[in-house]
Amino acid sequence: MIAIGGAIGTGLFLGAGKAISKAGPSLILAYALAGLVIFFIMRALGELLMYRPVSGSFSEYAREFLGPFFGYVTGWTYWLFWVVTGITEVTAAATYVHYWDKSIPQWVSALIFTVVLYLANLISVKLFGELEFWFSMVKVTAIIGMILIGIGVLTLGFSDAGDTASVSNLWSHGGFFAGDDGITSMLMTLQIVMFAFLAVELVGVTAGEAKDPKKTLPKAINTVPWRIAVFYIGALIIILSVVPWTAFEAGKSPFVEAFARIGLPAGAGIVNFVVLTAALSSCNSGMYSTGRMLRDLALNGQGPKFFGQLTKSGLPLRGTTFSAVLMLVGVWINYQWPGEAFNYVVSFATISGMWAWIMILVAQLRYRRKADRGELPQSEFRAPGAPWTSYFALAFILMVIVLMGIDEGSRVSLYCAPLWGLIMGVSYLVLKRRNPAAFERKSTEHYAKLAADARAEAEHAA
Repeated sequence: MIAIGGAIGTGLFLGAGKAISKAGPSLILAYALAGLVIFFIMRALGELLMYRPVSGSFSEYAREFLGPFFGYVTGWTYWLFWVVTGITEVTAAATYVHYWDKSIPQWVSALIFTVVLYLANLISVKLFGELEFWFSMVKVTAIIGMILIGIGVLTLGFSDAGDTASVSNLWSHGGFFAGDDGITSMLMTLQIVMFAFLAVELVGVTAGEAKDPKKTLPKAINTVPWRIAVFYIGALIIILSVVPWTAFEAGKSPFVEAFARIGLPAGAGIVNFVVLTAALSSCNSGMYSTGRMLRDLALNGQGPKFFGQLTKSGLPLRGTTFSAVLMLVGVWINYQWPGEAFNYVVSFATISGMWAWIMILVAQLRYRRKADRGELPQSEFRAPGAPWTSYFALAFILMVIVLMGIDEGSRVSLYCAPLWGLIMGVSYLVLKRRNPAAFERKSTEHYAKLAADARAEAEHAA
């Protein structure tokens, strides 16, 4: 349930509103194309995970197959991704509050949510997994309920939208490619769509702790296609059939708007509460994760030792506090640009999150070459169609990055990327000089032994 919930968040609940207003029904095709690419990425990750299941998989595989520098950059960039995602989710939550009271400034809500979630992370994390399970259950139940109600409206014709609800709404209002520029409008929504899929790779982070990775990880990865088909494509088809795409606008949840159009204001309020809790759940997960990521980097000599200490209760207080302070930048963004805050932050989260996907694909290509030469053991969960599917996924991601450069609203993230790269390069040189051992490149034999040990441990556990 946590894996399913990770694929359902702000990108779908809020970001789809802007994407629908830009591309119309063709957004369904954008989700289908992006979903196919996500499946290729996840199968590439699965191949690596079955070769050597480890915690912090992205940075570890980048370190092994591309070198210490790329492992270092990937670890810090993925931490940054979760900080920025936390800002995104808080921004979305502040937007949802306007459904009940538009007089509350967006930055005030963002500040309150950030502080409350930070304080919550200082309490025991004993029930963290249980809480996230139920948060995921709420999200999944809400989408399934929306789909079932929508099917009822389409087939039985009840509710205020019954007279106008029809599958023909997918092509009746300007055609399937109904955006201002047709297919181009659909392509320009891909960065929003890709953001919606960010976090599905979190399955890999659990590899080191999975009880039976050989069984559970392939099963989780192979559920990606039907999760995308039901929760993204299925939900959008129903929503856009019940309510014409012209009724949706940026900054508003299409799920909430659909319930309001159906004539179920109580249902709309309930859905708004659901998407609010979904955003806060994701931010809570990000705040939880960032403290642990900083501690992991510190313990490996690739981050300040300051973040390595735990409190008496076992909490990485320093890393969590530092990350929470950075998330307060989101409060300032919401104060300065309340109307564009979500779009700005989504762009930067997308570019930082896609770095992890690029590293997964390149590492898998490097691993496959070594495994085919007999230098490393073959994975028991080989990616179908590789290496061509991995090349296709890489080309698709690069196309999305180019489209982000063309889009004026998304271009700001590409301006920030070189600056982050410079920070990573300088800090890498400084830390390497202080602690050369932490950045030494290990031999292929070293990693082959680690892989053999991991397999033996997994077989013993099974």
